[in-house]
Amino acid sequence: MLELKNIAVHFGPFALNEINLVVEKQDYFVLLGSSGSGKTVLLEILAGLIKPSKGEIWMNGENITNEKIQNRKIGLVFQDYAIFPHYSVYENIAFPLHQNKTRKKEIDILVRKLAADLGIGHLLFRKPLGLSGGEKQRVALARTLAMKPDILLLDEPLSSLDATLRSETRMMLRKLNQNGQTIIHVTHDYEEALVLANKVAIINNGTIEQTGTPKDVFSNPKSKFIASLTGIKNYFKAEIISKPEEHKTTQVLVEGKIHLNLNSAAEKGSGMVIIGSHEIILSENKLESSMTNSFNGMVQDIFSSRFGTEILVDIGIPVYVLITDESLANLHINIGMPIWVSFKASALKFISD
Repeated sequence: MLELKNIAVHFGPFALNEINLVVEKQDYFVLLGSSGSGKTVLLEILAGLIKPSKGEIWMNGENITNEKIQNRKIGLVFQDYAIFPHYSVYENIAFPLHQNKTRKKEIDILVRKLAADLGIGHLLFRKPLGLSGGEKQRVALARTLAMKPDILLLDEPLSSLDATLRSETRMMLRKLNQNGQTIIHVTHDYEEALVLANKVAIINNGTIEQTGTPKDVFSNPKSKFIASLTGIKNYFKAEIISKPEEHKTTQVLVEGKIHLNLNSAAEKGSGMVIIGSHEIILSENKLESSMTNSFNGMVQDIFSSRFGTEILVDIGIPVYVLITDESLANLHINIGMPIWVSFKASALKFISD
């Protein structure tokens, strides 16, 4: 188990502040955040490349805060791979084993096994020049795994790969984890976290904003930053203005402009309202239904998305609506036309400050 206790470090205007994390054995732990949030700095602290100005790092019951890099049993694969261009693939993988004075026969067995496991056995006697990005990455990964680290640190391992290689590398990393390797993976890509992680931490401006399982964090974001990072577009400041009564919804004032009804036990306070873009219905006329939120708006924009078409509608606040291409054709939607927007109270989530 790895535990970070109140870790902090300062670099001019940037700082990591009071970082507390627990990574269990065999976790696939993804640290998710935008560029400049402090993700890589935190990896380098774990690897021993940077000393924290405050806090402690505990691993398997031992304080390793001031432990030397080579004694940490933590392996870091850099984003740029950092493989030696003048060495062959074989020599790159074998390098740390030679440094540790491992016997030549053992080195040969381990290098060939790692290369075979990672699908680069046919490249052993080639130089890195001319290898693809995915091949270089596997060389760097094999070199790190040669040291049998208890924890593997990955810095944006998929960022420079094309779609096919990303898919293959995800499968490889999942297999490594399923075979018992504990992994801490840094990324800015929400989908990577969703596909790979069993636990996730969101970092923003040097601070951990939320941790938990991907389902918990992405279904219940606790800040606008997290909502935005996970692809949610309909998030608004809101203030409760009426108490919920039995069998009735709660009314909130959103962005100081419109009133919405939602299901919440909260009786007062301010926070954030999230509306799923796929839970909103568009219609030419007002629907006669159980939906308690219905507004006449105007179409502001239309654009394609991975899951259909997104329509931006102004109802006093800008609302993104995800519809199928079939619905787009049936409604004859075009920019500037009036349209009704409807959604249930249950489609809204209120997150208090």
